[in-house]
Amino acid sequence: MKILVTPTSLQPGKNDKMLQKLKNFSEDLVFNETGRPLTEEELGEALADCDGYIAGLDFVTEKALENCSKLKVISRYGAGVDRVDLQAAKAKGIKVTNTPGVNAEAVGELAFGLILSAARKISYLDQQTRAGEWVRSSGMELSGKTIGIFGLGAIGKVVARCAKGFDMKVMAYDPFINEEYCRQNDIQAASMEEVLKAANVISLHLPLLDSTKHLINEQAFQMMKEGTIVINASRGGIIDEAAAYDALKSGKLGGLGLDAFEVEPPKASPLFEFPNVVVTPHTGAHTKEATDNMAQAAIDNLIAVLSGEECRFVVNR
Repeated sequence: MKILVTPTSLQPGKNDKMLQKLKNFSEDLVFNETGRPLTEEELGEALADCDGYIAGLDFVTEKALENCSKLKVISRYGAGVDRVDLQAAKAKGIKVTNTPGVNAEAVGELAFGLILSAARKISYLDQQTRAGEWVRSSGMELSGKTIGIFGLGAIGKVVARCAKGFDMKVMAYDPFINEEYCRQNDIQAASMEEVLKAANVISLHLPLLDSTKHLINEQAFQMMKEGTIVINASRGGIIDEAAAYDALKSGKLGGLGLDAFEVEPPKASPLFEFPNVVVTPHTGAHTKEATDNMAQAAIDNLIAVLSGEECRFVVNR
């Protein structure tokens, strides 16, 4: 069986221990040597004669799948499946699997790191100090402040736990919120509008859907308190970056932390001109522990489907 493996952190020389299990299953492995997600055209060509596919952050479109007559499974290396055309895959009899929860600790910790960095302008002050400057800059303490978490899934719960450690009040908005969990963990379940109006810090942990595209837009920024910090360690399209630019320019936003962008890589984003913006290259899940967990789960899912065994992480049944 021929298998395509595209995640940049699951390549020879990077995670050989986890790849050995895959090599034991199939000797015909093809890797992504570009160091970036594959384009639609590149992906379509690479998948043409593959039986299985471990997918990184490639956009798996209907066109990319149109000539994949042998493909039986797309095993996402991560929880998000918004970059996979699930209907197109299902129409061709291709199962799509994911690895929910395995990178929650890594992404949640990075999100809180972005919160700290934005609140105290850590990356900006580091740059200035290295350049020989000795800047005096006032930041914001987190203790006693309110954090609003959009999406109280596995990652959102990690952020909530971290926030409790800083003595923050935690509010959460989630269309499918577990109110019993909130009661047990002293989290205030609230509406989106209530969170936007009350929070000093907002951390986004939602999937990118039609309903969440540009959820944080001009109207949302207007509802926020002056000086609110917004963090996005989920998907870039959830924030309207043009509206975020205006909110930073006016001072409405006190800080912005991004691990995801509408266009990746973002190149010369106008957001980079602000000292209270901290950015990372969609690296939330890139810890040794998380990449091992994702690799193990993605490989197990792929092998299960290709072996005709039951896989409980199929998302397009």
